[in-house]
Amino acid sequence: MIIYFSGTGNSLATARKIAEALNEQMMPMAEAVKLCANRAPSSSLEMAEVQPKVSKRDLSSEKCVGLVYPSYDFAPPPAVQRMLPMLNINPKAYVFVIITCGAQAGISSWYAKHVFKQKGIRVAYCHKIRMPDCAGIAYGRNPNKQTWKFQKYASRMDRIIADVKARRTAYHFSGWDLLGWFSMYTKMGQKMIKPFQPTVSADLCVGCGTCARICPIGNITMQEREGQKPLAVTGPDCTACLSCVHFCPHQAMMLGGKPVDKSWQYHHPDVKLKDMILR
Repeated sequence: MIIYFSGTGNSLATARKIAEALNEQMMPMAEAVKLCANRAPSSSLEMAEVQPKVSKRDLSSEKCVGLVYPSYDFAPPPAVQRMLPMLNINPKAYVFVIITCGAQAGISSWYAKHVFKQKGIRVAYCHKIRMPDCAGIAYGRNPNKQTWKFQKYASRMDRIIADVKARRTAYHFSGWDLLGWFSMYTKMGQKMIKPFQPTVSADLCVGCGTCARICPIGNITMQEREGQKPLAVTGPDCTACLSCVHFCPHQAMMLGGKPVDKSWQYHHPDVKLKDMILR
Protein backbone atom coordinates (compact mmCIF):
# COMPACT_ATOMS: atom_id res chain seq x y z
CA MET A 1 0.00 0.00 0.00
CA ILE A 2 1.27 3.46 -0.95
CA ILE A 3 -0.07 6.21 1.30
CA TYR A 4 0.32 9.80 0.12
CA PHE A 5 -0.37 13.40 1.03
CA SER A 6 -0.36 15.90 -1.82
CA GLY A 7 -1.26 19.55 -2.36
CA THR A 8 -0.44 20.16 -6.01
CA GLY A 9 0.02 16.62 -7.26
CA ASN A 10 3.79 16.20 -6.92
CA SER A 11 3.52 13.57 -4.21
CA LEU A 12 0.43 12.02 -5.82
CA ALA A 13 2.24 11.57 -9.14
CA THR A 14 5.26 10.13 -7.33
CA ALA A 15 3.09 7.74 -5.33
CA ARG A 16 1.30 6.65 -8.51
CA LYS A 17 4.57 5.78 -10.28
CA ILE A 18 5.76 3.75 -7.32
CA ALA A 19 2.41 2.02 -6.89
CA GLU A 20 2.27 1.03 -10.55
CA ALA A 21 5.85 -0.26 -10.50
CA LEU A 22 5.22 -2.33 -7.36
CA ASN A 23 1.70 -3.39 -8.33
CA GLU A 24 0.46 -1.86 -5.10
CA GLN A 25 -2.70 0.04 -4.27
CA MET A 26 -2.56 3.65 -3.14
CA MET A 27 -4.55 5.69 -0.66
CA PRO A 28 -4.67 9.33 0.48
CA MET A 29 -3.17 9.65 3.95
CA ALA A 30 -6.40 11.15 5.26
CA GLU A 31 -8.31 8.04 4.20
CA ALA A 32 -5.66 5.79 5.75
CA VAL A 33 -6.06 7.61 9.07
CA LYS A 34 -9.82 7.24 8.85
CA LEU A 35 -9.46 3.54 8.07
CA CYS A 36 -7.07 2.93 10.96
CA ALA A 37 -9.37 4.73 13.37
CA ASN A 38 -12.35 2.79 11.95
CA ARG A 39 -14.56 5.79 12.62
CA ALA A 40 -15.54 9.11 11.10
CA PRO A 41 -12.92 11.73 12.02
CA SER A 42 -14.12 14.28 14.55
CA SER A 43 -12.43 17.39 13.15
CA SER A 44 -10.95 18.86 10.00
CA LEU A 45 -7.52 17.92 11.36
CA GLU A 46 -8.61 14.31 10.99
CA MET A 47 -9.92 14.93 7.48
CA ALA A 48 -13.68 14.52 7.70
CA GLU A 49 -15.74 13.15 4.84
CA VAL A 50 -13.01 11.97 2.47
CA GLN A 51 -13.85 9.30 -0.07
CA PRO A 52 -11.58 6.29 -0.55
CA LYS A 53 -10.00 5.66 -3.95
CA VAL A 54 -9.20 2.04 -3.14
CA SER A 55 -10.82 -0.85 -1.31
CA LYS A 56 -10.81 -0.51 2.48
CA ARG A 57 -8.20 -3.08 3.45
CA ASP A 58 -6.80 -3.34 6.94
CA LEU A 59 -3.41 -1.58 6.86
CA SER A 60 -2.10 -3.84 9.60
CA SER A 61 -2.13 -6.72 7.12
CA GLU A 62 -0.01 -4.96 4.49
CA LYS A 63 3.44 -6.45 3.91
CA CYS A 64 4.78 -3.35 2.15
CA VAL A 65 3.82 0.22 3.09
CA GLY A 66 5.18 3.30 1.37
CA LEU A 67 4.67 6.86 2.58
CA VAL A 68 4.97 9.70 0.08
CA TYR A 69 4.57 13.30 1.18
CA PRO A 70 6.22 16.71 0.68
CA SER A 71 8.56 18.75 2.82
CA TYR A 72 7.41 22.21 3.91
CA ASP A 73 10.08 24.43 5.43
CA PHE A 74 12.41 21.44 5.94
CA ALA A 75 9.79 19.43 7.86
CA PRO A 76 6.63 17.41 7.14
CA PRO A 77 3.46 19.44 6.56
CA PRO A 78 1.66 20.08 9.87
CA ALA A 79 -1.20 17.82 8.76
CA VAL A 80 1.24 14.98 8.07
CA GLN A 81 2.85 15.50 11.47
CA ARG A 82 -0.57 14.95 13.02
CA MET A 83 -1.56 12.01 10.84
CA LEU A 84 1.53 9.81 10.89
CA PRO A 85 1.13 8.78 14.56
CA MET A 86 -2.47 7.74 13.77
CA LEU A 87 -1.44 5.09 11.22
CA ASN A 88 -1.52 1.48 12.36
CA ILE A 89 1.06 -0.43 10.32
CA ASN A 90 2.16 -4.03 10.57
CA PRO A 91 5.50 -4.04 12.50
CA LYS A 92 6.70 -6.78 10.13
CA ALA A 93 5.97 -4.74 7.00
CA TYR A 94 8.67 -3.29 4.76
CA VAL A 95 8.14 0.45 5.33
CA PHE A 96 9.69 3.18 3.20
CA VAL A 97 9.37 6.97 3.04
CA ILE A 98 9.79 9.15 -0.04
CA ILE A 99 9.85 12.95 0.31
CA THR A 100 9.08 15.33 -2.55
CA CYS A 101 10.67 18.74 -2.16
CA GLY A 102 11.85 21.80 -4.02
CA ALA A 103 15.42 21.31 -2.81
CA GLN A 104 15.99 20.09 0.75
CA ALA A 105 13.83 17.68 2.75
CA GLY A 106 15.28 18.61 6.14
CA ILE A 107 13.96 16.26 8.83
CA SER A 108 10.84 15.20 6.90
CA SER A 109 11.80 11.54 6.55
CA TRP A 110 13.50 11.46 9.96
CA TYR A 111 10.20 12.44 11.57
CA ALA A 112 8.42 9.37 10.16
CA LYS A 113 11.30 7.16 11.22
CA HIS A 114 11.13 8.61 14.73
CA VAL A 115 7.33 8.32 15.05
CA PHE A 116 7.18 4.73 13.86
CA LYS A 117 10.12 3.65 16.00
CA GLN A 118 8.08 4.66 19.03
CA LYS A 119 5.29 2.40 17.74
CA GLY A 120 7.66 -0.55 17.24
CA ILE A 121 7.73 -0.12 13.46
CA ARG A 122 11.01 0.02 11.54
CA VAL A 123 11.34 2.31 8.54
CA ALA A 124 13.73 0.48 6.23
CA TYR A 125 14.25 3.03 3.47
CA CYS A 126 14.16 6.82 3.05
CA HIS A 127 14.87 8.99 0.03
CA LYS A 128 13.83 12.28 -1.55
CA ILE A 129 13.08 13.46 -5.07
CA ARG A 130 13.10 17.08 -6.19
CA MET A 131 10.05 18.58 -7.86
CA PRO A 132 8.98 22.09 -8.89
CA ASP A 133 8.71 24.18 -5.74
CA CYS A 134 4.98 24.92 -5.58
CA ALA A 135 5.48 27.12 -2.49
CA GLY A 136 8.11 29.19 -4.27
CA ILE A 137 5.45 31.65 -5.40
CA ALA A 138 5.63 33.18 -1.92
CA TYR A 139 9.29 33.98 -2.64
CA GLY A 140 8.82 35.17 -6.20
CA ARG A 141 9.71 31.89 -7.90
CA ASN A 142 7.42 30.48 -10.59
CA PRO A 143 7.16 26.68 -10.21
CA ASN A 144 6.27 26.32 -13.88
CA LYS A 145 9.83 27.36 -14.70
CA GLN A 146 11.22 24.42 -12.71
CA THR A 147 9.87 21.59 -14.84
CA TRP A 148 13.47 20.73 -15.78
CA LYS A 149 13.54 18.82 -12.51
CA PHE A 150 11.36 16.06 -13.97
CA GLN A 151 14.00 14.99 -16.48
CA LYS A 152 16.96 15.63 -14.21
CA TYR A 153 15.59 13.46 -11.41
CA ALA A 154 13.95 10.74 -13.51
CA SER A 155 16.89 8.43 -12.81
CA ARG A 156 16.43 9.08 -9.07
CA MET A 157 12.89 7.76 -9.35
CA ASP A 158 14.15 4.67 -11.19
CA ARG A 159 16.67 4.08 -8.42
CA ILE A 160 14.04 4.46 -5.70
CA ILE A 161 11.74 1.96 -7.39
CA ALA A 162 14.60 -0.52 -7.89
CA ASP A 163 15.66 -0.18 -4.26
CA VAL A 164 12.16 -0.70 -2.94
CA LYS A 165 11.55 -3.67 -5.22
CA ALA A 166 14.72 -5.25 -3.84
CA ARG A 167 13.62 -4.41 -0.28
CA ARG A 168 16.88 -2.58 0.34
CA THR A 169 17.68 -0.79 3.57
CA ALA A 170 19.09 2.72 3.12
CA TYR A 171 18.61 6.13 4.69
CA HIS A 172 19.22 9.04 2.34
CA PHE A 173 18.56 11.93 4.69
CA SER A 174 18.63 15.52 3.50
CA GLY A 175 20.35 18.60 4.85
CA TRP A 176 19.14 21.70 6.69
CA ASP A 177 18.27 19.63 9.75
CA LEU A 178 18.56 22.56 12.16
CA LEU A 179 15.94 24.59 10.30
CA GLY A 180 13.73 21.52 10.25
CA TRP A 181 13.95 21.29 14.02
CA PHE A 182 13.09 24.97 14.39
CA SER A 183 10.23 24.60 11.94
CA MET A 184 8.65 21.74 13.87
CA TYR A 185 9.44 22.38 17.50
CA THR A 186 9.58 26.14 18.00
CA LYS A 187 7.37 29.18 17.49
CA MET A 188 9.62 30.03 14.57
CA GLY A 189 7.83 27.31 12.60
CA GLN A 190 4.48 28.97 13.20
CA LYS A 191 5.87 32.20 11.81
CA MET A 192 7.47 30.45 8.83
CA ILE A 193 4.19 28.90 7.73
CA LYS A 194 2.08 32.07 7.89
CA PRO A 195 3.23 33.49 4.51
CA PHE A 196 1.97 30.27 2.92
CA GLN A 197 -1.52 30.39 4.44
CA PRO A 198 -3.88 31.83 1.84
CA THR A 199 -6.79 34.19 2.31
CA VAL A 200 -9.86 34.62 0.13
CA SER A 201 -10.62 37.59 -2.10
CA ALA A 202 -14.33 38.28 -1.69
CA ASP A 203 -14.25 40.23 -4.95
CA LEU A 204 -12.77 37.40 -7.02
CA CYS A 205 -14.46 34.39 -5.40
CA VAL A 206 -17.45 33.18 -7.45
CA GLY A 207 -18.46 30.42 -5.04
CA CYS A 208 -17.54 27.52 -7.35
CA GLY A 209 -16.35 25.42 -4.38
CA THR A 210 -13.24 24.03 -6.09
CA CYS A 211 -11.03 24.99 -3.15
CA ALA A 212 -13.34 23.32 -0.63
CA ARG A 213 -13.40 20.10 -2.65
CA ILE A 214 -9.64 19.76 -3.02
CA CYS A 215 -8.46 20.91 0.41
CA PRO A 216 -6.85 17.70 1.74
CA ILE A 217 -7.80 18.46 5.34
CA GLY A 218 -11.28 19.90 4.85
CA ASN A 219 -10.20 23.32 6.10
CA ILE A 220 -12.22 25.33 3.56
CA THR A 221 -15.98 25.69 3.66
CA MET A 222 -18.50 27.57 1.53
CA GLN A 223 -20.41 30.29 3.37
CA GLU A 224 -23.87 31.09 2.08
CA ARG A 225 -24.62 34.80 1.59
CA GLU A 226 -28.09 36.19 1.13
CA GLY A 227 -28.58 37.47 -2.39
CA GLN A 228 -24.98 36.64 -3.33
CA LYS A 229 -22.92 33.67 -4.42
CA PRO A 230 -21.34 31.55 -1.67
CA LEU A 231 -17.95 32.67 -0.40
CA ALA A 232 -15.02 30.37 0.37
CA VAL A 233 -13.91 30.63 4.00
CA THR A 234 -10.63 29.25 5.31
CA GLY A 235 -10.53 27.65 8.75
CA PRO A 236 -7.84 27.66 11.46
CA ASP A 237 -6.19 24.38 10.46
CA CYS A 238 -4.46 25.37 7.19
CA THR A 239 -1.46 23.14 6.50
CA ALA A 240 -0.11 25.48 3.77
CA CYS A 241 -0.25 22.93 0.95
CA LEU A 242 -1.44 25.69 -1.44
CA SER A 243 -3.72 23.34 -3.38
CA CYS A 244 -6.47 25.96 -3.21
CA VAL A 245 -4.11 28.66 -4.51
CA HIS A 246 -2.89 26.64 -7.47
CA PHE A 247 -6.22 25.10 -8.51
CA CYS A 248 -8.59 28.06 -8.02
CA PRO A 249 -9.95 28.78 -11.54
CA HIS A 250 -10.52 32.44 -10.68
CA GLN A 251 -7.30 33.18 -8.75
CA ALA A 252 -9.38 34.14 -5.72
CA MET A 253 -7.00 32.62 -3.17
CA MET A 254 -4.42 35.20 -2.17
CA LEU A 255 -0.95 35.03 -0.67
CA GLY A 256 0.31 38.00 1.27
CA GLY A 257 -2.97 39.76 0.49
CA LYS A 258 -2.36 39.59 -3.26
CA PRO A 259 -3.94 37.34 -5.92
CA VAL A 260 -1.68 34.82 -7.64
CA ASP A 261 -1.41 35.28 -11.39
CA LYS A 262 -2.74 32.39 -13.47
CA SER A 263 0.66 31.90 -15.12
CA TRP A 264 2.11 31.12 -11.69
CA GLN A 265 -0.46 28.49 -10.78
CA TYR A 266 1.05 25.01 -10.87
CA HIS A 267 0.07 21.39 -10.62
CA HIS A 268 1.97 18.28 -11.66
CA PRO A 269 1.41 17.77 -15.40
CA ASP A 270 0.29 14.17 -14.86
CA VAL A 271 -2.30 15.15 -12.26
CA LYS A 272 -5.69 16.67 -13.03
CA LEU A 273 -8.19 18.43 -10.82
CA LYS A 274 -10.37 15.31 -10.62
CA ASP A 275 -7.40 13.38 -9.21
CA MET A 276 -7.09 15.84 -6.35
CA ILE A 277 -10.73 15.82 -5.28
CA LEU A 278 -10.92 13.59 -2.23
CA ARG A 279 -14.47 14.36 -1.17
